Amino acid sequence: MSNTFEALGVSPELVAALAKLGITEPFAIQLLTIRDGLAGRDVLGKAKTGSGKTLAFGIPMLDRVGHAAPRHPTGLILVPTRELAVQVAEALDPLSKARDMEVGAVYGGASMVKQIEMLEGGCDIVVGTPGRLIDLLERGELFVDSVEALVLDEADRMADMGFLPQVQKILYRIPTEPQTMLFSATLDGGVNAIVKRYMKDPVHHEVEGGDVTVEQMHHRFLQVHDMDKVKVAAAIAHGHGRTLLFTQTKRAADDLERALRREGVSVAAIHGDLRQTSREKALADFSTGNIEALVATDVAARGLHIDGVDVVVHYDPAEDHKSYLHRSGRTARAGESGVAVTLMLWNQENSVRFLMRRLQLDDPIVEVFSNNPVLSDLAGWNPAGAKAV
Repeated sequence: MSNTFEALGVSPELVAALAKLGITEPFAIQLLTIRDGLAGRDVLGKAKTGSGKTLAFGIPMLDRVGHAAPRHPTGLILVPTRELAVQVAEALDPLSKARDMEVGAVYGGASMVKQIEMLEGGCDIVVGTPGRLIDLLERGELFVDSVEALVLDEADRMADMGFLPQVQKILYRIPTEPQTMLFSATLDGGVNAIVKRYMKDPVHHEVEGGDVTVEQMHHRFLQVHDMDKVKVAAAIAHGHGRTLLFTQTKRAADDLERALRREGVSVAAIHGDLRQTSREKALADFSTGNIEALVATDVAARGLHIDGVDVVVHYDPAEDHKSYLHRSGRTARAGESGVAVTLMLWNQENSVRFLMRRLQLDDPIVEVFSNNPVLSDLAGWNPAGAKAV
């Protein structure tokens, strides 16, 4: 069987729209799920952020649902975060135009008036966070009685963030039995309860090796000096393409953004205290290459779809191996390899070595200064030949 969207049964309009975007070969999760999605089956997909699942559910939805009456969407996509709502809507928007359909996002922290106007205009597919969807439902500005296809994206994250009661409240209001597609990295606990209650004979699909593994990345562990640490981070950002830096706190993110800017790095920060418009602008500028670096906290980065990250810098070392993989996975998406760099001070060495043991990594820890030329090509540098700490 040919590995093309056409062979999967995708409409010619969408195949042409995908080709315009340079998307001609389906990712693994798309190969597995699109045919069942187009057939109207309930689909249960086990897949992580960055696996290509947005198109895995978006293409069948765009090809199957009808046009919406004002405030009565025919497609509904639930996501855990505002950033993800925006990104899913933006990913599907150019495809929706090929089907003469409208996709829109609704989420807290943005103007409800504009979102209501969008719904009144007959938005066909609504991507939304649970809280804002419930607000709109209770105000009578949104109705879910015409929903033909429903998607729960990153269901495990919605469970982690305590949203499942709100999700069930929304699902309870849907009087019909829409086609339901659920995507999650894990299928335990509350997610499994949703599957059992709201899905009809779902077909299961899982992408082998969906977890980001240490083998998919180059790992660099660098001991730096406190007064030189920002300059090391700046040298990494200047020497690579898009650089994503993680800090433990919101204050640290702001401090690092200001410090990097003083070093001539074009940079922005995202964290929970920033206005939604500021976060969206920072993400857009980073995605388009208008800025070379983005500073983020772990919470702000949950569920983000950021493709093309060249290097992830653990400016503050990750607290545990799960956090390390979650952060570092931003640079090992959809089969691409990337570089994950941990910067540590002398008094953080023991905790980083413990982390490395949990990850089963035996890479050397190398002391570096900001004038070291290896900082501009960390993927090409072999630290095995350097003097270890």
